[in-house]
Amino acid sequence: MPLLEVIQTRQISASVRLTEPTATQVDQYAAFIRASADDVVEQALAYVFSKDRDFQDFLKSPEARQVASTLRIRRTPAPDAAEPPAKKPAVASQSSAQASAVAAGLKA
Repeated sequence: MPLLEVIQTRQISASVRLTEPTATQVDQYAAFIRASADDVVEQALAYVFSKDRDFQDFLKSPEARQVASTLRIRRTPAPDAAEPPAKKPAVASQSSAQASAVAAGLKA
């Protein structure tokens, strides 16, 4: 039996605005606990959400399922869905023999 259990979580990138003093304190707290600023924000929000009883009640309501997202999420393609690099077009001044050689090299 393994001693560690690694739980894979899907992470997203999102952009939020903070006041300068808050951003400074996030960095300071991250240094204090030897973690990243992302970890500080993630854990602080999870803590607040779990401790706020009124919010927990709200989450059980139908209204919570209809909230429009205002968080600016940056979508990135999944690693499995990455497209192959695009082929470069042959330069117009190349001879047809050079273009054929380039095309053959791209197929290999």
